Amino acid sequence: MPAVIPDRPADHARPRVRTAPEPAPRAAARITVLTAVQTALMIGLGLLITGPAHALWPLSHEDGVDEGLEGIRTSALNSVSFVASEAGNTLTVIIGTVAVCLGLVLIPHRRRWREALFLATGVALQALVFLLITLAVDRRRPDVERLDDSPPTSSYTSGHTGAATALYAGLAVLAFSRIRGPWRKVLGGVLLLIPVLVAAARLYRGMHHPTDVLGGMLNGTLSLLIVGSAFLTRDTPRTSARDGSPDTPAPAGGGQRRGTAVVVYNPLSANAGTLDTVRSVLSRHGCADARLVATTADDPGHGQCAAARDAGASLVVVCGGDGTVQAAADALADSDVRLAIVPCGTGNLLARNLQLPLNPAKALDRALAGTPRRIDLGRVDGDDLPATHFTAMSGAGLDASVMNATGERAKAVMGWFAYALAVLRNLRAPRTGVTVRLDGKPAVRRTARMVLVANVGTLQGGVCLVPEARPDDGELNLLILDPHGFRGWLRALIALMRKAPCEEPRVTSAAHPIEYFTFRRATVEFDAPQPREIDGDPVAPGRLLRAEARPGALTVMLPSGGN
Repeated sequence: MPAVIPDRPADHARPRVRTAPEPAPRAAARITVLTAVQTALMIGLGLLITGPAHALWPLSHEDGVDEGLEGIRTSALNSVSFVASEAGNTLTVIIGTVAVCLGLVLIPHRRRWREALFLATGVALQALVFLLITLAVDRRRPDVERLDDSPPTSSYTSGHTGAATALYAGLAVLAFSRIRGPWRKVLGGVLLLIPVLVAAARLYRGMHHPTDVLGGMLNGTLSLLIVGSAFLTRDTPRTSARDGSPDTPAPAGGGQRRGTAVVVYNPLSANAGTLDTVRSVLSRHGCADARLVATTADDPGHGQCAAARDAGASLVVVCGGDGTVQAAADALADSDVRLAIVPCGTGNLLARNLQLPLNPAKALDRALAGTPRRIDLGRVDGDDLPATHFTAMSGAGLDASVMNATGERAKAVMGWFAYALAVLRNLRAPRTGVTVRLDGKPAVRRTARMVLVANVGTLQGGVCLVPEARPDDGELNLLILDPHGFRGWLRALIALMRKAPCEEPRVTSAAHPIEYFTFRRATVEFDAPQPREIDGDPVAPGRLLRAEARPGALTVMLPSGGN
């Protein structure tokens, strides 16, 4: 075992960066600018489709699609397609939007003004851009028998499909965030399917070319992205715990018997139902007397876990996201206390990389039925950054800007989609010079938009961000991201999204937009102060990051046969 690094005092919590509500004028200005960009993009695509690219494949074969659908028409399909097409009718969309928004703002004691603004503005924005497109792009409708009256607008884009995308995909976002239980995914999936059915119906009924309905979907999606970034990705400072929590915050370990279990939970991500499930699973595994302790805004888990450790608890169950797990790992590093992870957050990166189920009940049940295993931690510090452990990743630059722009409310409402919105808003993060020193070797000089230190390599959706990074190899991995221009961003995206095992090495160089290194100790010094993050939580900006691998520093309960 490596030398023990003293833990921070239980009452010490690293500073967290909070985002305040965005002023309305600034939000309106950003929406206006992004809408202008959206309009220019959609018009540019339309002029390309109707102009230079018209004779190129696959656009040259679009008429064949419409003619083929005309040839398979039946009375039954005509009736079904009429119903599907009407789901995107202007009157249907207006009535649906008004009804939902009134419901959101009139619910007693739980008015959802932001959600109502998100939906109404998204639908309206899509309609505005659609009208501007039809004024600039003149495209004839398909040369087939049309089953509906032709409106006096251009065939590009499909207004029905764009409106359906804005309304029903917007409702899907709200369904995923506001409905609990097994029906959430079913309802969200059905809502996302409706725009596809509307698009298919418009093609079948001879009203549009394939690129028209694809353009409508793109228009509706971009509108939701723009308004979502304004209304759903900003937070107000959160309170220490939600009203009605099953247990109030209390110092862990008070009256705690040695050898027992403590459950440390984040009340913003682990609701009453989750806690009841945790109690039930613990009871089945002989821990019926486990004590539940809530985290607070001032202490996100370190103090509670340290108190449980000092009181002699043998097992700490953590219910929360990556930030709560990081705080627990920092407190339990180099101890014999076992950690069981109940993933309740948005990212759950450590749980994913340890191949734990993301269902809280299954994750805890399989962990408690498994075996304790030692995994590595990273230890990081820097200017104005106290030494702390991390479990997954820590970095500076673009990733920290994204984390800083993604608040708790946004993650609760939109899940991992909130990170995608934040990435789009921060793609123009500035490059800066950086000096990297690894394991006493000569310094490496680079420019970078992002520098990331990783203990694990896989993100949501199976995206392998850092190849070869494993939580049990005794080393850490360094990623330097520095794409130049559109081509550089495209090369970086292709490299990150390709489906290859995350353990497969990828040879890179300083000329490539992504470069990787492996190390035990590293010093990363930037020419200018950078935003920084630890396991997804923003911390104080600065110019320096020092990182060290801590082999086998944490004992985690894992399913038998897992990592």
